[in-house]
Amino acid sequence: MHPWILGEADTCLPACVFPSNGSTILMTHVPAERCLSIIQLLAENADELPLGEIAEKLELPKSGAHRLLATLVDLGWAKQDPQTGFYRLTMRLAVLGQRFYVATGIPDICQPLLDNLAAASREFVRMAVVDSDTLVWVAYAQGAKGGLMYQPTDTVATVPLHATASGKAWLSTLLVDDAVRIVMKNGGFGDSATFGPNVIRSVSSLMQELEVTARRGYGLAMSEAEPGVTALAAAIRSREDGPVAGTVSVAGPSVRLTEERVQELGPVVTAAASELSKLWPLRMRLDKQIRSPEVSMENISSN
Repeated sequence: MHPWILGEADTCLPACVFPSNGSTILMTHVPAERCLSIIQLLAENADELPLGEIAEKLELPKSGAHRLLATLVDLGWAKQDPQTGFYRLTMRLAVLGQRFYVATGIPDICQPLLDNLAAASREFVRMAVVDSDTLVWVAYAQGAKGGLMYQPTDTVATVPLHATASGKAWLSTLLVDDAVRIVMKNGGFGDSATFGPNVIRSVSSLMQELEVTARRGYGLAMSEAEPGVTALAAAIRSREDGPVAGTVSVAGPSVRLTEERVQELGPVVTAAASELSKLWPLRMRLDKQIRSPEVSMENISSN
């Protein structure tokens, strides 16, 4: 069992960590949440950033930011360009994420069903998974073969819950108070100018929409997340009567996804969600794989 120490900002940390070279480094003053915030910042657009910009964006003193970055470099998570002095992430985070993604079974178990739905709908299909109080897009398939095609730039990202069919499909399965709490925890309704003209702007409108969504059986967003884009989504349950594990959606240009077309696709999307729900118990086997020594940090470092 790891000894624990009290770091800056009253952060409890394991006293020892293991860098990529296999040696042990004693951590006595590095707050975990600040290191993670640096990793998240450097992961955005895979940018190289100078020390001053990192410190400014994270509201840290330069000296503190420098110490944190030096630790990340020592541990193999970041690298400093010897010419410019700028910092960037190494591929270690990508390798870790890819290994976890494969271990979830999404590529080999869920992707074929997404491909089938994309072919049947001839539109863009995306799957999201529930991650604590957020919904994250993790997989997609493109069914449009030509002409006007919807292809979002962010195919793997956190879902704006109030503005998307996927968000509504998930929130409509929760108690109203829980749904509102989660939306507010994730930034509320944000800046409406960054969304489409029909985006929800108030709690009362959200509650009404979630009630309609629950009756309909799938979420619907028309020029909400993005102008000129229509999407519909259904919830994926961990088992037939279990909690929601994720969502599957179909999205495309509004000129093609008319009201009539949406009504046609509704049963298709809900059927796909049902099929994915039937497969979700396989995660029990996959969870064991994730916990096995084969997916350890030591093995990731050695590759």
